[in-house]
Amino acid sequence: MRIDLHTHSTASDGTDTPAELVANAAAAGLDVVALTDHDTVGGHRQAIDALPDGLTLVTGAELSCRVDGVGTHLLAYLFDPADAELERARELVRDDRVPRAREMVRKLRALDVPVTWEQVARIAGDGSVGRPHVAATLVELGVVPTVSDAFTPDWLGNGGRAYAEKHEFDPFEAVRLVKAAGGVAVLAHPGAVKRGAVVPESTIAALAEAGLDGVEVDHMDHDEPTRARLRGLARELGLLTTGSSDYHGTRKTVELGAFTTDPEIYGEITRRATGAFPVPGAGGPGHR
Repeated sequence: MRIDLHTHSTASDGTDTPAELVANAAAAGLDVVALTDHDTVGGHRQAIDALPDGLTLVTGAELSCRVDGVGTHLLAYLFDPADAELERARELVRDDRVPRAREMVRKLRALDVPVTWEQVARIAGDGSVGRPHVAATLVELGVVPTVSDAFTPDWLGNGGRAYAEKHEFDPFEAVRLVKAAGGVAVLAHPGAVKRGAVVPESTIAALAEAGLDGVEVDHMDHDEPTRARLRGLARELGLLTTGSSDYHGTRKTVELGAFTTDPEIYGEITRRATGAFPVPGAGGPGHR
């Protein structure tokens, strides 16, 4: 089985619609794909309705968090999407996205970058506006060659010249909310140092004590030494290890299924979840 547990659609900052994403996942030879848009479950219904034969969908979200001044992301899988407390918390984060993006535009203009809010809004379309949309404007203007190159201290990286703060989850509270909603919590790309500062291992250990289920190890932003270090840390802490593409369509160069999760780990994730079930396409493999 080929399992990719971290992807994005136009419901947040990907370029594939949810329907296109599941079709492309099937075409890429995946058996299981997770839709984990930023702080929203808005793409789930369309993805489920378009789910092709042989592909199973894991519903989820990537929650924006910050601890001790360091931004981090939490992948939440198979939680109850109707859980009121978790939905209210996600809404607070989403409501702050537009003011934050406008502030980044203001800072970029102060750096003599001729970006406009209208350009960012056009690129975001119906999605939940975020840093990748601002980054895409820098690519469009020829300021940087790729979206990834915009996530540096020179531009939009954490603490960068055009970075702007936003309301974010405390990761300990996020873990509590996800678990209370029957979900499974995995720390996303915890060693992605080229994006900026990362949470220390002591914080990951504290999150494990608070109920964190796993860490994303195999990811495009982790080199081999980082992956080895994270695997060792996960063993010490009793955490699951996942692998995922973090696919954003044409917004990033990584392809669906570039990194995958071991089927046994996936099975454990589905066993732990009580808030929702994986959704098999007609004729797809049963996983529950």
